[in-house]
Amino acid sequence: MNVIEIDAASNNGVENIREIREEVTYRPTEGKYKVYIIDEVHMLSIGAFNALLKTLEEPPPYVIFILATTEAHKIPVTILSRCQRYDFKRISVDTISERLYELLQKEGADAKEDAIRYIARAADGAMRDALSLLDQCIAFYPGQKLTYDAVLDVLGAVDTEVFGELLDMVLAQDVAGAMAMVERLVADGRELGQFALDFVWYFRNLLLLKCADETAFMLDMSSENKKSLREKAGRMDTETLIRYIRIFSELSGQLKYSSQKRVLLEVALIKLCRPQMEQDYGSLLGRIEQLEQKAEAGVLVSSASPSAAPKTPEVEEAPKAVPKAIPEEVREVVKNWRDIVSGMPGLSRTYLSKARLSLGRGNELLLVFEDVMAAGYFGREEEHRLLEDTIAQFIGRQVEVVVEESGGGRPFEEDHVDLEQVINMDITYEDE
Repeated sequence: MNVIEIDAASNNGVENIREIREEVTYRPTEGKYKVYIIDEVHMLSIGAFNALLKTLEEPPPYVIFILATTEAHKIPVTILSRCQRYDFKRISVDTISERLYELLQKEGADAKEDAIRYIARAADGAMRDALSLLDQCIAFYPGQKLTYDAVLDVLGAVDTEVFGELLDMVLAQDVAGAMAMVERLVADGRELGQFALDFVWYFRNLLLLKCADETAFMLDMSSENKKSLREKAGRMDTETLIRYIRIFSELSGQLKYSSQKRVLLEVALIKLCRPQMEQDYGSLLGRIEQLEQKAEAGVLVSSASPSAAPKTPEVEEAPKAVPKAIPEEVREVVKNWRDIVSGMPGLSRTYLSKARLSLGRGNELLLVFEDVMAAGYFGREEEHRLLEDTIAQFIGRQVEVVVEESGGGRPFEEDHVDLEQVINMDITYEDE
């Protein structure tokens, strides 16, 4: 009777604190102290804190207040300064596992070691959560030995092998395979929010092994899994891993309040496979890495078009002389170039604003880029087609476009005819 527990989440008003102030005037019925435990104390209103302050400053000698909270930063300084603070640390996975084994023996139940350790990790340092999870798993499989797969099934989680398989698809830029994996997860009834959270931890483990092998002791997994992680970490750079962690950390926060979890997960995976969808520093590094991989494989990223063979500038054949006749449709494109560029989406518009216009060997429109990334961007089929379709909308005729990267640091005018200058001169002459 001398221990009174109060839930501040539902009793957070001034009236509730006034009742406490009235009760503390009475001595305990038995024992030396009267103890008030206020749980989630940060939920008290400002008025309630002010009402409690006087009692905390001059409490009766037989009264002890215990204020419990997980968010101490929300408690006013005037209250904190009158309390002794005790921070409780998270319980280790080993300690939680030992306690769960002890309880299983008392209950006459049995479980495999990997199943118990997964529950201990999922509890995130909280013994109460570990007991709740264990109780759920046993209730689903009464009288049976609890296995690792059974725990994953109850908690809606997935095995680490799935993460490794999905990462291989991402590194191979296999969007179709990644989407098929999501379909399989949804069909198996897996919790996508838990999947995203576990994937972040998978990337975190890769990053630890990538940065320092001495951190391996921090990873609670078998030596075989660590060996597999080291192999995958060796295929990635640190910046890419940090980008993956950022994308899935943001996804974890979004999934909590979204009704379209699958769509958000699919978009996040496509971002991992296609860094060109983003324009931040990390995604640019990912795109550069992709271009380097293509270059090492002997694939030229500055190809003129998806169907045409790659063209490289040749000084001997460079069309230095002004052509006698520029096709009318190419003239129209040059005259309306600024409006055409304005009609393109964000990243395409940025790249096109720096392009130089010239005439190809087959009288097609030639776009010359100094930036290798810009040339590679419009060398892709979908971007190349979008540009030609946008041009056709503006001038009413289809124009073949060839993309080229300026080579060797040579000035543009040495190897190409500047169509903008030539056609602008023609326009000026006609006006006069």
